[in-house]
Amino acid sequence: MIRKTSFRRNLRNGVIGLFALAGLAMQSAVGADLFDGLTAMKASRFEEAREIFLPLAQGGNADAEELIGVMYAMGLGVERDDERAFDWYLRASLKGHPGAQSGIGWYYEVGRGIPAPDLPRAYTWYTLSAIGGDPDAAISMNEVVKKMTPEQIAKAELLIDDYKDHLYPEY
Repeated sequence: MIRKTSFRRNLRNGVIGLFALAGLAMQSAVGADLFDGLTAMKASRFEEAREIFLPLAQGGNADAEELIGVMYAMGLGVERDDERAFDWYLRASLKGHPGAQSGIGWYYEVGRGIPAPDLPRAYTWYTLSAIGGDPDAAISMNEVVKKMTPEQIAKAELLIDDYKDHLYPEY
């Protein structure tokens, strides 16, 4: 139960953090739209928030993609759908969004939205999330690695190297 609580806490903290980010970015049209969507989300006007986020996400905005993932993961204004949540998180993750990367790690760890758990990929995405600055990702990494075999860890290290070069070339 700790893991589920941690994931929900990360979602809540991610949304709160995005409010701060959106406040700084309000000078741009995208920033203002994102802020409007977050305001609607905070007021539990989830359908309105989704209408705001969707065009931004379709335009490639990783924050909007991650927030749509949150909405599907938690059933906020939409029917809860783990497969769609996973897909939206993956889109944002591939753009280097640490919160979405942590979400993808959790989905891989527990096997929601995908056919079965995949611990090497869970560890991979938690590690990438930690590199990207998610403070809770290291805790998740330490928990999932306890369940892994040496072979799974080796596989994860290869995946981390592949993704890290693309997502965090400066690292």
